[in-house]
Parts: sequence; structure tokens; C-alpha cells
Amino acid sequence: MTEPNRRAVITGLSVTSLAATGLLSGAASAQPGVPQPFGFADVERRARDLSKVPHAAKAPNLPPAIARLDYDAWRDIRFKPDKAFLGAEGSPFRLQLFHLGFLYDRPVTVNLVRGGVATPIAYQASLFDMGRTKVDKPLPVDLGFAGLRIHSFLNSPSLLDELIVFLGASYYRFLGRDERYGLSARGLAVNVEGEGGPEEFPVFREFWVSMPEANADALVVDALLDGPGLTGAFRFTVHPGDETTVAVQTTLYPRTDLTTLGLAPLTSMFFIGENDRRHSDDYRPELHDSDGLQIAAGSGEWLWRPLDNPKERRISSFFDTDPKGFGLLQRDRRFESYQDLEAAYHRRPGYFVEPDGAWGEGAVMLMELPTDTETNDNIVACWRPRQPYAAGEAVRLSYRVRSVGGDALHPGACVVNTFGAAATASGTAKADEVKGALSRRFLVDFAGGDLAYYGADPSRVEVIASASNAKVTATSLVANPHTGGLRAAIDVTVSTPGQETDLRAFLRAGGRTLSETWVYPWIAA
Repeated sequence: MTEPNRRAVITGLSVTSLAATGLLSGAASAQPGVPQPFGFADVERRARDLSKVPHAAKAPNLPPAIARLDYDAWRDIRFKPDKAFLGAEGSPFRLQLFHLGFLYDRPVTVNLVRGGVATPIAYQASLFDMGRTKVDKPLPVDLGFAGLRIHSFLNSPSLLDELIVFLGASYYRFLGRDERYGLSARGLAVNVEGEGGPEEFPVFREFWVSMPEANADALVVDALLDGPGLTGAFRFTVHPGDETTVAVQTTLYPRTDLTTLGLAPLTSMFFIGENDRRHSDDYRPELHDSDGLQIAAGSGEWLWRPLDNPKERRISSFFDTDPKGFGLLQRDRRFESYQDLEAAYHRRPGYFVEPDGAWGEGAVMLMELPTDTETNDNIVACWRPRQPYAAGEAVRLSYRVRSVGGDALHPGACVVNTFGAAATASGTAKADEVKGALSRRFLVDFAGGDLAYYGADPSRVEVIASASNAKVTATSLVANPHTGGLRAAIDVTVSTPGQETDLRAFLRAGGRTLSETWVYPWIAA
């Protein structure tokens, strides 16, 4: 995928320097004349103070030589690895910076925190290999940067690999071991639906990267967020590993009542998959960064919602209280499903959000947008609180985001495939009732958990299926030796064309639930 197409949505953002608002770097003093070590409380204070002044929508003007860079010229500017920060004291992390230009024209201040003292990194052309890009005049030391990235010894003790990137608005992406970049996380989402106005894209305008010790197993990055509706202080504690974890601590300061706030948002791409090949004229069977939404409900139920490339925008809300987690996952990890040697979709990570503490009532919101190309991010998932956050009232939250592979996150059986087909030969008494455009058969493969035990006699397992505004006309279950699980067939019929139904199904033996719950929307043609 090309970065410009996927991130073009952020080009309308703006950011101003801290100096413009009088919020300069430097630790707060508990006593006059006695400097205190820099800490997260300093970022909170800056965010609180910034929330009391109007949002500055206009971006500062860049030097003409930088402002006119196109994608190729900007991409040709690369940070010199031997200039990376954080390595002088033997830490396992390295900090590199992104040059301003092209889409990334909002300056970001990056500070290093050593011994409790925060010092801005001055812009120097010598930090970058400009490649074929020519800049005639020296650039100012307060130019700023587009963003930052961190390398660590992720896949090998002797080789530095990219670990996490903060670039564009409040986007960040990170990797676990043997993974390739796919979906993104964000600090916040505001008005994703675009109701009553365009979506807002708050930006990280300043970062503080704390110098880690030589034996550190985590890195701390603080960030100041600013947007029309709110400001915020964020702390990201990054733990690299097989499943890299980013612990997020945030304090938000609403400028206005926030009725359309999305917490812990994730953004991904779904173009074609085994459940939706309407758009395909491609040798590759599937094209997606994520293939499903996983929800661990507060009730203990686990839900799996396969993603779709809809004909029109679709918004689904999964209401819950105190959710245990949610995420966009790439569950299918087989190369044969994608056949893409370059993009390596089978190695894309999933991100799973785990709230720290009670988040109250709300809903996991999923938005799916139609797309005719794999270069567009068309999937958003986030938590929408039921009660709006009031202007002037600080909100404190914490959660973890894990990079996960295809393994099930719970002990029961999980959904590994979803297929749709004509509902013929259903075996029902009224065959005409289940034929035609008003009927559909869904084939759902469940695997894992205890299903291998029941493979020799699937009759001991029942399919518990339901459909809103529709009738489930038949279900059946057979062993699937290729997955080591069971395949459920579910026939559904609606009464009128264009009618929408929400389907649910899970497997049960006796009184024991064996699987997560498959949920899926269907609109009759």
C-alpha cells in the first residue's frame, strides 16, 4: 500500500508551536527556584492550559523549499541511522525523526528527557540524507519534524528493527516479532460518522522521549494532543516482544461537550476476503489488513464479526458495559490466502485493546466504508462512551494495546472462515421458501477449543442461531478435517428485498458453550 493514499485524510489538519501559546518546555516547580524533574504531570498541565485557549486552526508556513516537496522528493529524505538518539548510554532503543514535507507539513516538537530535564531536539540538516532532494538555503533550527520512530532489537539480539512510529495526526503503528505494518492505532477519534460536520483529527503536537537505561525492557513516550474539541496528555509505555504491548495513560481536557468521541480507535483496510469477493479481478484471493472485529464483552461473551467491503457506509454498534477488550485482527495467517510476496498480508498484526478499569456503558462502534482499492483505509473501530464528556471536566483513562497474531484470544473455539452461498438443497419441507434472492446460506467454520473432541460425532453439538427481522430456516453441522473443527450451515430468509438482518450463531454441547459468537449483517438483494 502507498502511504500517501492511506493517510491523505490527515492533510487538512493544523498545528501550532507551543511557543505560540506561551507553553514552553521546562519542568514545573513545586517551590520557587527549585526545578522538579520532568514528568507526566507537566504534560497534563500543558494540556489543561492549552484547553483554555481557542484552538489554532492555521498551520505555520513552511519554508518554500519544504512546502513544495512531492511524495518522491520527501521520501528521498532519510534519517541517518548513525545519528539516532538514545544509544549513547547503551539502551536497546534508537530514536529517528521524520523530515517535514509532502503531506506531513505540521511541525512537531520532539524532546529528549535526561535526568528529568526535557530538551528539544534542534533541527539540523546533517541529521538527514537528503538524497536527490535539494534545499538551497539553510533551514531554521526550530523547524521541527514530521514525527518519530523507534527501533529496537525486536527480531534479533544483533539487528535493530523498526518497533513503533508516530506520524500524522494522532496515528501510531507498532510491531510484534516477525510482523509487517498493516493497521494503525490513534490517540482519539472525533465524529468518525461525520454527523453535523466533518470528522476532527486531533494531532500530537509535541513529544517527550525519556532516555531509557541500558537494561530497559520498555520505552516511555509522552505526547501532547490538540484538536478543535479537546486537548490531551498521553503516555505510551512500549514493551517490545512476541506481542508488543503499548500501555496508554491519558488525561483529556474537553473544550466542548464531546458527544461523538471514539476512545482507543483502530483504523484498517478490508478490500476482499472469502466472504466478499464482489470487487475482485485479482490473482490474489484476499486483500485486507484485518479480517474481523473481536470483542470480549463485559458479560464474558466473546464476539467475532467478519469485516466486509459494503456497497454503502455501514455503522454497527455493539452495546456493552465495562468491556474486557476489542480489536481488529488478522486471523487468517496463511500465505495461500493472499498470494502476495511483497505486501505479506499474512504477517500483518492485529491490535487488541484491553481497558484498565471500568469504562462504564457504551458501545464498540465499527464503521465500514466502501472502497475500490486496497490503498484506502476503510475500517474504523473504537469505544463510544454512552455519556458525553462535558467541557472543562478532565477525563482520565488507561488501557493496553497488544499486537496479536492469529491465535485465539480465548480458550473456546473461534471462527476461521465465513462463506456465503445460495440457500438451495436446504432439506426443509418448503424448499421454495429458502430459494432466491430473499434467502442466503452462510457457512461458518469453527475450530479450536474442544471441537476436535466432537469431530467424530458432530451430532452431539448444536448450532444456536438467530436472526433479527428474519427467519432461520435450517441449520446443520459437519466435521471439517481441514480445520480440525466443525462447519455450520445456516439458512436465513427475509420477507422483502432490501431487508437487513443481523445474524448470530455459536456452538453448544449440553449446557456448555463451545465457541465464540459469530455475528454478521446481511442485506437481501
